Amino acid sequence: MALALALILIVIGTVAFHFASPWWLTPLASNWQQMDDALMLTLYITAAIFIIINLFVAYAIIRFRHRDGVRASRESHNKKLEWWLIGVTSLGIVIMLAPGLDVYAKLINAPADAMQFEVMGQQWQWHYRLPGRDGKLGKTDISHISPENPFGLSEQDPNGQDDVLVDSQEIHIPVGRPVKVMLRSQDVLHDFYVPQFRTRMNMVPGMVTSFWFTPTQTGKFEVLCAQLCGVGHANMRSWVIVDEAPAYAAWLAAQPTFAAKKAGAAGAAAAGTGVAGTGGDTGADVGAQGKLLAQARGCAACHSTDGAPGVGPSWKGLYGRRETLDNGSTVVADDAYLKQSIADPKASIVKGYPPVMPQQPLTDAALAALVGYIKTLK
Repeated sequence: MALALALILIVIGTVAFHFASPWWLTPLASNWQQMDDALMLTLYITAAIFIIINLFVAYAIIRFRHRDGVRASRESHNKKLEWWLIGVTSLGIVIMLAPGLDVYAKLINAPADAMQFEVMGQQWQWHYRLPGRDGKLGKTDISHISPENPFGLSEQDPNGQDDVLVDSQEIHIPVGRPVKVMLRSQDVLHDFYVPQFRTRMNMVPGMVTSFWFTPTQTGKFEVLCAQLCGVGHANMRSWVIVDEAPAYAAWLAAQPTFAAKKAGAAGAAAAGTGVAGTGGDTGADVGAQGKLLAQARGCAACHSTDGAPGVGPSWKGLYGRRETLDNGSTVVADDAYLKQSIADPKASIVKGYPPVMPQQPLTDAALAALVGYIKTLK
């Protein structure tokens, strides 16, 4: 009897918690009412099954409880009950599956007037690209991918010269306008997920996936990776900021284009300046550039800057510190060691940390900038 009462209370408590839940109505940042309807339909069907099964078990416990002199009769088959179960289960699956397929078909077919932006997933960071004034994204190829060109944009394609490349981990979009999100992965399986947008989509290496939505309110919404993609998975986060049209236009105008980035890199190389800090740059300049690079490369996913433990050694106070390696030897974390550890992480593993850091194909200038940033974290 106690077990039956417990099952009944579980059903009552679950239903009450559902309706009283403080996060039941989350801020809606999408026009996908169909998505909500499909989710609610699935929830209602599974809730009904949950209630029926638990109440039936409670009934069976009471109705067929042990009593002296009463024995259960054995019945090996009940074809009528089996056919009913097969029919009802099949009907429930069809009712849940059909609307989901219809919603998915609409989810991936964007309106013709939808603006686009592309997301490139990489352990453990996001890269964003938008079309320039021509409204077209340039052609890409994996053979062109490099630390300076994470999307693999073709330098010969005129449509890609004005593509807007976002340096930070924030992408802005205008409110009230359909947006098509193009998704690619540079290394492993990722998943672009913004909970308030009521949708998510896998990012499969070698494929371009997409979905669309219309943001209906301004705000700042966190981007999560919803596929386990390595030790830094939990820290692979970013932001989608929905702006009013004037604020979006101002933000967009401040972002560099692919052509401008190429010209800037070429000018820095010719002048012997830039992130390497070999010309007129000060140590502070190099450190600031290294900080931006570390943010863009997702280094904070494994290396803290405040001394907190992480997957890898904290960068706070790292420069000049003597570290013990997994082979028992020691080494001073100077420029040479840090550059080697970043470029070839498995060459010298610090004791107590797993050898999971992916190899970082960075230029000498980028390595110098990262080391310069580590120096500032005293």
